[in-house]
Amino acid sequence: MTERSALHSGSAAPDGKRVDELLARLSLDERIALLHQFAPAVPRLDLAAFRTGQEALHGVAWMGEATVFPQAVGLGATWNDELLHRIGTAVSVEARAMRQHDDRVGLNVWAPVVNLLRNPLWGRNEEGYAEDPHLTAAIATAYTRGLRGDHPEYWRTAPVLKHWLAHNNETDRDTSNASVRPRVLHEYDLRAFKRPVEAGAVAGVMPAYNLVNGRPNHVSPYLREQLRTWTDDELLVCSDAGAPSNLVDSEHYFATHEEAVAAALRAGVDSFTDHGTDSSTIVGRLRRAYDQGLISEADIDAAVRRQLEVRARLGEFADTDPFDQDWGFDTDAHRALAQEAAEQSIVLLKNDGLLPLAEHTRIAAVGLLADECKTDWYSGTLIRRSTPLDGLRERFGAERVTYAEGADRVRLRCAEGWVCVPEVRDEVASKVSGAEAESDVSGAALDPALIAGRTDLPPLHVSPSAEGAELALVDWGSGVRTLRAPDGHYLSVADDGYVRASAERPGGWVVQETYTFEPHGNGHLLRHAGTGRYVSVAADGLKVADQGTVFEVDVIERGADAVARVAADADVVLVFAGNDPHINGRETEDRTTLELPPRQVELWRTARAANPRTALALVSSYPYAVPDADTELPALLWTAHGGQAAGRALARVLAGDVSPAGRLPQTWYATDTDLPGLLDYDIIGSRQTYLYFEGAPLYPFGHGLSYARFTYDALFVSCPDDLTVEVTFTVTNTGSRTADEVPQLYLRAVDAAVPRPRRQLVGHRRITLGAGASERVTFRVPVAEFGHWDAARGRWSVAEGAYELLVGASSADIRLAETLRMDGDAPAPRPALTEGLAAATYDEQRGDIEIVDRTKTHGDAVTGTGELLYRECDFGTDGVSAVRLDVAGEGAVDLADGPRVEVPATGGPYDYVTVDAPFAATGVRDLRVRLGGGVRLARINFAQRGTGA
Repeated sequence: MTERSALHSGSAAPDGKRVDELLARLSLDERIALLHQFAPAVPRLDLAAFRTGQEALHGVAWMGEATVFPQAVGLGATWNDELLHRIGTAVSVEARAMRQHDDRVGLNVWAPVVNLLRNPLWGRNEEGYAEDPHLTAAIATAYTRGLRGDHPEYWRTAPVLKHWLAHNNETDRDTSNASVRPRVLHEYDLRAFKRPVEAGAVAGVMPAYNLVNGRPNHVSPYLREQLRTWTDDELLVCSDAGAPSNLVDSEHYFATHEEAVAAALRAGVDSFTDHGTDSSTIVGRLRRAYDQGLISEADIDAAVRRQLEVRARLGEFADTDPFDQDWGFDTDAHRALAQEAAEQSIVLLKNDGLLPLAEHTRIAAVGLLADECKTDWYSGTLIRRSTPLDGLRERFGAERVTYAEGADRVRLRCAEGWVCVPEVRDEVASKVSGAEAESDVSGAALDPALIAGRTDLPPLHVSPSAEGAELALVDWGSGVRTLRAPDGHYLSVADDGYVRASAERPGGWVVQETYTFEPHGNGHLLRHAGTGRYVSVAADGLKVADQGTVFEVDVIERGADAVARVAADADVVLVFAGNDPHINGRETEDRTTLELPPRQVELWRTARAANPRTALALVSSYPYAVPDADTELPALLWTAHGGQAAGRALARVLAGDVSPAGRLPQTWYATDTDLPGLLDYDIIGSRQTYLYFEGAPLYPFGHGLSYARFTYDALFVSCPDDLTVEVTFTVTNTGSRTADEVPQLYLRAVDAAVPRPRRQLVGHRRITLGAGASERVTFRVPVAEFGHWDAARGRWSVAEGAYELLVGASSADIRLAETLRMDGDAPAPRPALTEGLAAATYDEQRGDIEIVDRTKTHGDAVTGTGELLYRECDFGTDGVSAVRLDVAGEGAVDLADGPRVEVPATGGPYDYVTVDAPFAATGVRDLRVRLGGGVRLARINFAQRGTGA
């Protein structure tokens, strides 16, 4: 390989030309080295080191202090595109500001997450915006435009969308397969990605850990067939952490790592996030893949070019720094924006007149979330925080607000004595630790998964004579508990196995602050969840071991008793219930139920028994099924964890300073039985989300109440051109206060030939109206929105017929409606005779059916045990006399009113053979096909009668 000369330092070439020059002068080994997340510097070319990936989901994360906005699902609840644009702008400004002082802060930001929230049990529910593709795409487009910035040529940050594609489960997330039929793929999952990419504000995507239709997302053909066709810009595809190794280690999709990285590179992965900051393993695999002829220099160059293009857009190769200025960080404007976002994300679920609270109300603030301002895995470090208790005392006066957490106060005793928390010198106790210790981490990226617990504190010990420490015991549900020392620190286990009162809060990739209490004799064994070992008494303190000590729990005060006491003396009780974002539902862990944990149900029931003027404020990363609370309590609210200003925002809404106008971004179901299986991705077949759900939700998609009242009238529908439908109506605030309203536009296909959504969102806007004020609202809806994916023909189709346009305040609260007749594609049967049937394009399926990969690079097949239905198949006037099946594996294929075709073992799942059998059919009719055994069916073709198979 010829040595490449350095760029001339005074080159005035445009950025694109500089990319060409760099690519031409980098050696092969230098180019391969750039394919790892931590791309090294090339000093001879004045090329700096570069890192892909900076978390920025709702603020700059993992890099120390930053403005923390509400969780993404809370931002989705604002239904406010303009607000999300301003938040994206603030986050990108802070990223630039932080980078000026710490060059480890990256500008290629991995945000936002646009995975659709089809199942509320998904552990990462907090990271998505909504269950609806229109709302998700609109909010993501606004946020990425803010992240990109408004410079005509250069980008403030370069956002990457996560996680491509159809990723909604943490259970077996790197080995599970999402079976996504073509209609669901095109009408649902792809739409969330497409609009932000087409808007030109996205630098790339990150593939998900899971498989889609039997093929790992990191070798997905959709990267090439879909993503890269949506824009002329180069898009950077960054692997998820460790995913390239998963292709061999856990998924066993390839036999060698060289084959795996080669397949990923050819599929379109440009940057490999694997083995942390150590690039040697991935670089070695790529080099060997090249030496073995598995990838070409052109494959390498394509990926390197995409990386360099992103760096050019960020201004790295500009003659003068386009962003050489002082950037705002933790500004007054950013603080106000964080509060505005928190206020706008609050959803009033029910109100029978209890809210807003009068000025001099005596309030009891109770519950596990009443004095918490919690952060999640993708939060920055809080510079300031406001809990609900803080906000209420600030707004109503500390003398009018009483508090009870509702945690049991306990002491632990064993045969050797009482468990004690040692006193610690102030200078030791005040040392920053755990998730707060980010500034002490050296090296490249700050990854909270690498931050160890403290070992400088003395462990807990047992004393036969001293009084035991009073601990706060909190039951978070599913048997998971935390223990907190009198000084507020959680009992945690560090790498040395000792139990210390050392953690500011539960956290970490593996949470070290949770325990389960296992009954044993007259007491309990305390099993530490993080290690799976038991708390035991050793000579030098408490530590975890294979054999545990039996502890008796001495209850000093029940949490429910404390709640009842303060509730009885208040005018109004506010119960703050919900989740800790690091416990029972988070990345790595799906929930098992929609139900609020029983101990928290006990708290709101206790409060109501003591004082019927009780409201439930749910502070959580996801929906709960709380039908009893809805029936028995006069008021309920929900907010996601609202960031640094969460408490103040809640207090202002409760006081009526701000009228709530958040709207639910996903359906709240009444019971677990309303949900399909966690791994069921077919929203059409299993009737998921508001689009297809046929039951009665507890609270519908788009729901949210106000302190004001609004009327809708004067609906007018027109078609200004062949590509657009215009819908205009008037919204009037008939209440006595200024308030926001969120008018929503849905459409429904009337008498559709295929299952269509019961209604689907096609327009939304958040508006502010003064008392008595009106606003004329107009939505311009592209005609394409009326369409669906014609699976039989592999294209988007707008069918002729009638469509309802529905205007309202939620998906269930429709105020205005008009029917519009559209010209479009006439109904036509499947051309089964002339074109055959791709097996995965079925209309319905029953049983245990799964779409899988036909080959490792492209195509789909269907396998499992069950029945496939293909509607309206045209077998021609003369009919057909034979069927030809493309199959692999072993099993049987039964055609209704036709033969049973036995498929002998073909040699493997990718060893396809063609099997012919007699089959007679004439005209247009439905076709039912039953599968059994391990056969894979890729295609069904037919022979016209008289022509032979």
